[in-house]
Amino acid sequence: MRSASLLIFSLLSSLQAADVSLGKGFEHFYNLEYDEAIVEFQRETRAHAEDPAGYNHLATAILYREMFKAGALETELVTGGNPFLRRPKMNPSPQDERTFDEAIRKAMELTQARLRADPKDTRAMYHLGVAYGLRANYSFLVRKAWFDALRDATSGRKLHNKVTELDRADVDARLIEGVHDYVVGSLPWHIKLLGFLVGFRGDKQGGIRTLELVGQNGRLNRYDAQILLCAIYRREREAKKAIPLLDSLIERFPRNFLLRFELAQMHSDNGDKTSALATLQRIEELKATGTSGFSRLLPEKVWYARGTVQFWYNDLDPALENLRRVTARTHDIDLNTGTFAWLRLGQIHDLKGQRPQAVDAYRQSIRLAPESDAAKLSKQFLSSPYRRAKPKS
Repeated sequence: MRSASLLIFSLLSSLQAADVSLGKGFEHFYNLEYDEAIVEFQRETRAHAEDPAGYNHLATAILYREMFKAGALETELVTGGNPFLRRPKMNPSPQDERTFDEAIRKAMELTQARLRADPKDTRAMYHLGVAYGLRANYSFLVRKAWFDALRDATSGRKLHNKVTELDRADVDARLIEGVHDYVVGSLPWHIKLLGFLVGFRGDKQGGIRTLELVGQNGRLNRYDAQILLCAIYRREREAKKAIPLLDSLIERFPRNFLLRFELAQMHSDNGDKTSALATLQRIEELKATGTSGFSRLLPEKVWYARGTVQFWYNDLDPALENLRRVTARTHDIDLNTGTFAWLRLGQIHDLKGQRPQAVDAYRQSIRLAPESDAAKLSKQFLSSPYRRAKPKS
């Protein structure tokens, strides 16, 4: 979940290895309780020190905790106007970085040793591919080493291809295949000419079909495929397909408030303002009643989401009120939310013909995080006021 997103989630990673029954670690993980998940996965590595799966689980939780803190698990980061090459850099603590690197090193060491003993050990191939996928994700989001990330993702794809060649019934191993096909199919042509992508042209629609197969029939990776599909459906402007998936995921992981935010966004994208706002109202009710998992939710996130829906539906005055509440407290929220809140505020002022206020808001977005996507858009609107052909309907 990549986040997911979500996520969530990143589209270069293969999040795997949770049993359908999940267990404590992944119950915490999918409910955004990353500290608790890390504790459980550390216990797993101690109890099963020679099993590579636990080290991959631990690395996954460390990475996604950082993504969550950075606000990188929202699908707004992977919408059509936001290329894969532009993602915010994250800054994990030195201790987290060491723990992640050591977990990946251990997973690779164990799996490579097993493959030397038995080159057809599909479980070892599978977990080595996962380790490559996780390292790709980390290189991309944390180290900003784009080509290293794509090279590792391709290595993971090759390993999982071998798994499915040896065991055609292994649906779970096709997760990374689907993600890789979709990502490579979305890349600019000059990136596809790189040597390590020889033989992989990418196939966006084929990748989506593969992820749908895993989401329906996977044993280990079912939930990961479903979460990734929600992000992809939004990016491909097919929000209607994501709504039933999100409904089922919310029922399965009720403490994951990000899924409810995604549902609100999907309703909005699908032209249903009433359901979008009702979903956000439900989030506020769950927080107000002390529902488990919602105490950590900052109210600014709800205000931002509501203001964004109102903005797209041209309800400019209430949108302005909600976004002002967010920008008054940008020190409390992640940079992604903060920069986009200032951007939206500027756009609203432009639509209302209040150019001086719009310029000030754009400058605030740029000042908050100069290299963010919101700041780059704000720079455009400094020279040319924001306009749109018609409101969402």
